[in-house]
Amino acid sequence: MSNWYFLLVNILVIGSGGREHALSWKLSQSSKVETVFTAPGNGGTENNVPIDVNDLDGLAEFAQKNNCFTVVGPEDPLAAGIVDKFNKLNLRVFGPSQAAAQLESSKIWAKNFMKRNNIPTARFEIFDDPQKAEDHVNSIDYNVVVKADGLAAGKGVIVCNNKDEAISAIQTILVKKTFGNAGNKIIIEERIDGIEASYIAISDGNVAIPMASSQDHKRIFDNDKGGNTGGMGAYSPTPVITDILAKKIQEEVIEKTIHAMKSEGISFKGFLYAGIMLKDGVPYVLEYNVRMGDPECQPITMRMNFDLYDYFVASVDGTLSSMPLLSWKDQFAVCVVLAASGYPDTYPTNDEITGFDSISNNTHVFHAGTKKSDGRIFSNGGRVLGVTSLGDSLNSAINNAYSATEQIIWSNKYCRTDIGKKGLSYFLDWNILSSVMIQSMLMSCSDFGIFFIICFSNVSEIVNASFFSTVGTTMMSK
Repeated sequence: MSNWYFLLVNILVIGSGGREHALSWKLSQSSKVETVFTAPGNGGTENNVPIDVNDLDGLAEFAQKNNCFTVVGPEDPLAAGIVDKFNKLNLRVFGPSQAAAQLESSKIWAKNFMKRNNIPTARFEIFDDPQKAEDHVNSIDYNVVVKADGLAAGKGVIVCNNKDEAISAIQTILVKKTFGNAGNKIIIEERIDGIEASYIAISDGNVAIPMASSQDHKRIFDNDKGGNTGGMGAYSPTPVITDILAKKIQEEVIEKTIHAMKSEGISFKGFLYAGIMLKDGVPYVLEYNVRMGDPECQPITMRMNFDLYDYFVASVDGTLSSMPLLSWKDQFAVCVVLAASGYPDTYPTNDEITGFDSISNNTHVFHAGTKKSDGRIFSNGGRVLGVTSLGDSLNSAINNAYSATEQIIWSNKYCRTDIGKKGLSYFLDWNILSSVMIQSMLMSCSDFGIFFIICFSNVSEIVNASFFSTVGTTMMSK
């Protein structure tokens, strides 16, 4: 009998947020992986390496010395060209090139790309002169969204309810320079009101395989009030994106994007994230990200029933078409972000955090803005933790997550109380329909009717547990 041997691989995950903790956690479960390093990491990640995400030379040197396959988490090093640098050094790295990263690093580039390739998005204008921007706002009869062109940690988008708010947003970005050079130019686009969802796929430049669907919660307060944040919570899968809608997004957005990039001489490898607004059944692209979303990554990785490392390798090697369909746990996952009070503006840090030992097995606490000192965990950022729980229904996953958040204690903890409740409204509508149909059938209680009622009364729980779990498993663009 022959003995087969293979070398285990080391992985370097670049970043320090909840996304990077989730990726490190999932990759460490691979039978092909020996050690997962995280640079610079946080209080929850293991094998931290004290190298900043923008120190491309230092990261390349570490990856070379430790024979690492590198996974780039955040957008800044991607925009700076880390993948190009690693490729020149023959270092294996997962993520898009600097040219492909323009989809996120410049909103103006992305909007023009969508326009010339007929990818559905809101109508827009571009400005670098505040007076001309204000004149434009005063000349139109619809509400707008004002966006800084460059990277602004997810906060460079201001949704406006009237002209006064739009003019204030122009002043904030172009005059006050709140987002620095990222706001040298702005986009003013029509505000599309609808249902927002996240659609993420992994691509090798030719093929794109969708991840499970998810829905983020960007605003700081309940009921989507207050300013934008990096994300206050997410859940997966979302009933907002049915299989029919997913097919439409896959073909009209993801597939079109990958193929259009290729036709323009840019091979897109890595995660492609489309922030989608659904209105009257039409998916409009609000924004692109060129990496996994945060906090969408946390619930998505919790539901993975496959070796993520294999798909990262296939993305780099251009062999995704030979990979099996993705497999997902037949459960919902909900991530509730625990932030420091005052985020996204000014907030305290260095508060000790306790309660981790009380967390149940169906929950994982992904660290973001934390640090470890003498074995204790302290707050060290705005978004501090992502409490992520599984449940057989969306409601049970929500309850599990919020029960776990009560166990985590520190003096300046803040979270939204409505994460996932948008999805519950869909199941509520189904349950109302079920009740009406059952009541009508009770009018004629034949034996068949009684049998059908017994079966039908359990449908909503079946739908809650598995009906949407097929999204993200059945499609592949070619």
